[in-house]
Amino acid sequence: MTELSPSLPVGCILRRACDQDTWSIRKLVLSAKLDPTQLQTQQFWVVKCDGVLVACGQLRNFSGAQELGSLVVVPAWRGRGLGTLVTKHLIEQATQPLYLECLGNKLVHFYSRLGFVPVSWQELPQSLKFKFGLSQLAKILLRIPVGIMQYQELAR
Repeated sequence: MTELSPSLPVGCILRRACDQDTWSIRKLVLSAKLDPTQLQTQQFWVVKCDGVLVACGQLRNFSGAQELGSLVVVPAWRGRGLGTLVTKHLIEQATQPLYLECLGNKLVHFYSRLGFVPVSWQELPQSLKFKFGLSQLAKILLRIPVGIMQYQELAR
């Protein structure tokens, strides 16, 4: 059975972010309680519907790896496939091994459906170990359910 890719709702476009999107991206990331310290507009792709930014995600570049991060969909627009669409687009844009970090089993399940598999902190490239190290410490000390995942092509 082939999984159909979601399509954009009428009036929506997926495009690379531009400088004018910076504050909308920051607001969206902060509203989702995600880390706002490594936001670089030029690394983002956004979905705008009728001129309003409703979803975003970025590919962060590291030595020998990339991280899919800051994936957010405005609550009123969830359940329409925009998160899946942005994730699949970022996967297509990746040029190096792709990793992500997510909070909770619901997100682990979401990313698993898209070809990501759990990996341990020890399996990460050196360039990502420091970045993901703090959350792994929180996972151990505070028992926060943080997952690290790597993209593996889906078997066809």
